[in-house]
Amino acid sequence: MTDSIIVEAGGAWAGVVPKGGKLTIIDSKGGQGVDFLCYNADHPEERYHAPNTLKAAGSLKLTKEHKLYSDDARSIFTISEDTFGGHDTIGGCCSEVSNEMLYGVKGVTGCRENFLSGLKSFGLGRRDIVPNINFFCNVPVNADRTLSKTVFVANKAIPGARVVLRADMNALAVISNCPQVNNPCNYGNPTEIEVIISAA
Repeated sequence: MTDSIIVEAGGAWAGVVPKGGKLTIIDSKGGQGVDFLCYNADHPEERYHAPNTLKAAGSLKLTKEHKLYSDDARSIFTISEDTFGGHDTIGGCCSEVSNEMLYGVKGVTGCRENFLSGLKSFGLGRRDIVPNINFFCNVPVNADRTLSKTVFVANKAIPGARVVLRADMNALAVISNCPQVNNPCNYGNPTEIEVIISAA
């Protein structure tokens, strides 16, 4: 069984991927950032943990064969296919308050608000948001360990780029199809993505 969902520009999606199943995220038009969180669907107090993931990967950027580890050091997902390469792990999610802090714009919601919307139907909320992965995003770290002024820079705009995640447990995935227009991550023009869930 396979389900395909189109997530509109700036939209959100959340769902459970059963153990052994696959979650495919496709950047349909290229140049779109996708913010991602994941949890143990049976016990969501166990959730994605950036430090464990980065220490195991030995890299700030994730690609094929890297695992998304939980705070209990168990793999929630494994990246089994990646046509983009080098997904960001440090930029975090945009939000209404960070948009005002960084860009001086008020009342402009972002990925945190999308995460809250997706988590709500699973009985989760603000306390359950942790540092996330940004698929198809580029946050370069310079040789002097500084970031660019905008943090995010324009990514490789590859129409049809995909990342495939294999669920290593019953996994809750939460996606924000980033609405950001105040930095270059979406080229100032958020676009739709496709999400495909395939059974084991």
